[in-house]
Amino acid sequence: MLLSVEKISKSFTEKILLKDISLYIKEGDKIGVIGINGTGKSTLLKIIAGVEEPDSGAIVKNSSVRIAYLQQNPIWDESLTVMEHIFRGAAAEFKEIFEHEAKTILTKLGITEFDKPIAILSGGQRRRVSIAAALIQPCEMLILDEPTNHLDNDMVIWLETYLARYNGAIVMVTHDRYFLDRVTNRIVEIDRGALYTYEANYTKYLELKAEREEMEIGSERKRQSFLRTELEWIKRGPRARGTKSKDRIARFEEVSERQGLAEPSKLKLSSMASRLGKKTLEIHNVSKSFGDAQIVKDFSYIVLRDSRIGIVGKNGCGKSTLLNLISGRLAPDSGSVVVGDTVKLGYFSQDSEEMDLSLRVIDYIREIAEVIVTPDGTLSATQMLEKFLFPPDLQWNTIAKLSGGERRRLYLLSIIVAAPNILLLDEPTNDLDIQTLAILEEYLENFNGAVITVSHDRYFLDKVVHTVFEFQDSGAIIKRTGNYSEYLAARAAEAGSSTAGSGDVRPNAPKLSGATNETRKKLKFTFKEAREFDTIDDEVSSLEAQIEGVAAQIHADASDYVKLSELLELKGSLERALDEKMERWVYLHDLAEKIK
Repeated sequence: MLLSVEKISKSFTEKILLKDISLYIKEGDKIGVIGINGTGKSTLLKIIAGVEEPDSGAIVKNSSVRIAYLQQNPIWDESLTVMEHIFRGAAAEFKEIFEHEAKTILTKLGITEFDKPIAILSGGQRRRVSIAAALIQPCEMLILDEPTNHLDNDMVIWLETYLARYNGAIVMVTHDRYFLDRVTNRIVEIDRGALYTYEANYTKYLELKAEREEMEIGSERKRQSFLRTELEWIKRGPRARGTKSKDRIARFEEVSERQGLAEPSKLKLSSMASRLGKKTLEIHNVSKSFGDAQIVKDFSYIVLRDSRIGIVGKNGCGKSTLLNLISGRLAPDSGSVVVGDTVKLGYFSQDSEEMDLSLRVIDYIREIAEVIVTPDGTLSATQMLEKFLFPPDLQWNTIAKLSGGERRRLYLLSIIVAAPNILLLDEPTNDLDIQTLAILEEYLENFNGAVITVSHDRYFLDKVVHTVFEFQDSGAIIKRTGNYSEYLAARAAEAGSSTAGSGDVRPNAPKLSGATNETRKKLKFTFKEAREFDTIDDEVSSLEAQIEGVAAQIHADASDYVKLSELLELKGSLERALDEKMERWVYLHDLAEKIK
C-alpha cells in the first residue's frame, strides 16, 4: 500500500464535492478518475498530492512514497528558462544525471529550445514543459491532471506508451477514452459526492457500471414494494396498529427515511440549427504565412452541408490558423473564403477567450438569448442552463467561480443557443468531461449542418468525422476520406509503400482520396454526369423554392382538412425528391473536386 484516503469529505460553500469517501492506492495501480465537470476530480487529486486539505478524514501515506504532481494550472516563475524550470530546486548531481532524459522527454513533447525563457512560451508549450517536469521526477506515484490537453496526436500516443510502461502508480484525470483504455487498470468514478471503484479499464468499466446501476434499480424497486406493503398495513387503523409489532413500524420508518435512488444528472443537447442554403463555404487557393513560415499553402475546398471534417497535425502547424481563416478572423495573404448568404458560423475557440469572467452565468446566456427555441419546445435561459447541469444557485455565480470544465460547458451552451448551421470547433474536448463529450458527439451526429473540428482526441475524431485534413510541414494540406483510425491506417500503408521500393506495389493497398496523379487522371465525368452537374444546382434551388411555397400554403389553408392533407403529402414528396437530389449533388461535387 502506497497511500490511503480515509473517509474524507470536502465542500465549497454549500456544494458538497466529496462525502465520506475512501480510496486505497497500491503499487502498480494505474487509476483513471472520471465524473461530470465540477464533481471534484481535480480537488481529489489535490488532496492526494497534499496541495489541499480535506474538511474531514485523513490521508495516510507511506513515508517512503514520493509523489510527482502535474497540476492543471501551475504557477510559473517567468524568469526561468525551460531547463531551469525542469530542475528547479534540484541538486546539481540530479541535473547532471537526468539532463539527457529531460531533453529526450521535452523533444518527444515538441520542445527543442531548452534555454528558451518561460515568459515567451505559449500556453500549450508551458503545459508540455510541466508534463516533462512531472515525468522526470523520481517517484513512486504520478498524479496527472488532464495530461493529454495541448498535446497533438503523436505526442498523446507517445505519452500513452510511456505511461503504460511506467512502473510506479498513477492517478490521473483525463477525458481521453482511448488513453484510459490503454493505460489504466482501475477506474474511479465520482458521482454526487460518492466514489465508485472498478477494477477495469474504461471499456470494462462501462460494462460494470451498467451492471451496478441495474442492481441499484432492482434494490430500489424492492424498497418501494416494501414501503407500499407496510404502508397498507399501517393504514389498517389504530386498533390493528396497536396490536402489531413496534419493531415493524420502526423498520418501516427507517426504510422510508432512506434516500431513494436519485435520477442521475444527464446533459441532453437538441440539435438547434438555422436553415443552411445551397451555398456554404468555398475556400479558393488560400495561403497564409507568418514571417518566413508558410502555414497554409494554396488550399482549396468546398464545404458540403453535411461535411464532418477533422483537422490534424503537429502543434503549431496552423490548425487553429485555418479555422481563423475560414471564420474571417484572419485574412489570407492570397486566395479567398466565400461564405454563403445563409451561413451562420458558430466558433468554439480553444481558450474561450470571449467569456467575461465578471458576468453572472445567467446574464452571460441572456445576452445571447432570453428565450431559446429548441426541437423539444421553447425554453427560457434559466431552463436551458438547468438542462446543461447549471442548477439555479449556480446560475447566479460569476463565471470566475466556475471550474475549468464548467466554464467550457457554459461556453459550449453559448455557441449552441445561437443556432449556428456551420460549427468550427477548436479542441472541443479540452476540459470537457466524458459524459458531456458523449452527448456532444450525439448532438453532432444529428446536427443539421457542417462541422469542422481541430482535435487531438482520437475517440472523438473516430466518432464524429468523415474526412481528415492533415497539415504538412510545407503548409500543404492533404485531404483524406475516413475517420481518424482509417486515416492512420492509410498513412501507415503509404509509409510501408514508400519503403518497399519504387517497383514494389502492395496488392491490397487502400484507395485513398490523396492517390497518385495517374489515378486522378482516370477520374472524369461521363457525358450524362457532365450535363447533370451543370443543371443540378438549379434543380436543388427549384425544389427548395417549391417546398417553401407549399409550406406557405399549408399555413394559409390550415383550416381546410382535405386541402391540408393534399399539401402535406405534396410537401413530403418534394422533400424526398430533394433528399435524393442532394445525395446526387454531393456525389457530383465530390467527383468534380477529385477531377481538379
